[in-house]
Amino acid sequence: MRNTLTDIPGIRVGHADDARVGSGVTAILFDAPATAAVDVRGGGPGTRETDLLDPERTVPGIDALVFSGGSAFGLDAAGGVTAWLAAAGRGFPVGPVRVPIVPGAILFDLLNGGDKAWGAEPPFRALGIQAAAAASAAPVALGSVGAGLGACTANLKGGVGSASAAVEGLAAQVAALVVVNAFGRVTVGDGPHFWAGAFEVGEEFGGLGPAPRLPPDAFAWPRAALPGASTTLALVATDAALTKAEARRLAVMAQDGLARAILPVHTPLDGDVVFAAATGAVRLADPVGDLARLGDAAARTLARAVAVGVHAATALPFPRALPAWRDRFGTPG
Repeated sequence: MRNTLTDIPGIRVGHADDARVGSGVTAILFDAPATAAVDVRGGGPGTRETDLLDPERTVPGIDALVFSGGSAFGLDAAGGVTAWLAAAGRGFPVGPVRVPIVPGAILFDLLNGGDKAWGAEPPFRALGIQAAAAASAAPVALGSVGAGLGACTANLKGGVGSASAAVEGLAAQVAALVVVNAFGRVTVGDGPHFWAGAFEVGEEFGGLGPAPRLPPDAFAWPRAALPGASTTLALVATDAALTKAEARRLAVMAQDGLARAILPVHTPLDGDVVFAAATGAVRLADPVGDLARLGDAAARTLARAVAVGVHAATALPFPRALPAWRDRFGTPG
């Protein structure tokens, strides 16, 4: 395993971004339609095509998922991915027509210093097409790429993180991809230790382990408080076979991964969204007990991915940009 989302067979990931704008798009493509669901906990989400993920809706699976910067302007990115998939002959059949099913979610990065004066032509549809064309099964690029290019947290640069894990007692595996753009902190106060330190595997985000003690500023309230200006977007995926209702439970359990890695989280100021997707290769012997195992593993994997994204990020070249973790704390040891 390479410790990224593409450890799940049948999933490809592509990034596209614009350094001048300070924003970008991440496209997650499924080789075959995947069963999917969503759980929204933030107070200010921005989403597309999430209603069709309810268990009672007609469409059984999705062709792709899109995360984008740009706030509401970034919803255009899913249109670009939809157009690219349609040109490739993908989509839900409706008579002689195929309509690609591409849910998406956006984060707010309009105040990071990039050039947002795009007039009547925001760049996100074109970036969506580029991200879809770039999608591959290679290990996912991490940090300040794609939708994570302009992402920030309360005190450090945010970014794209990913992690994967085998599930104890099952033949299935889980993986996560997250774009960390949180109102809260991913580190314990302003120190180098990550809230997710207890879940680290190896030295995937520095090897520092949990904070040895909580500093006085561990629970200090973040200084900036703009409603809707922060959002963490995530996907947890598995190669298990799940129904829509089971995928929804997986997304609900995975939200605990954000709570273990970001403080505070799920506030009225965030738009936190977690999707779950299942490719269906591995049948579960015990649908209830095995789903519980999957959800537990997904939560821990998502917590790790959050820390990986901030640890891998690089600072934006704009005035007043937040520092990257590596710039502040260097190389551990």
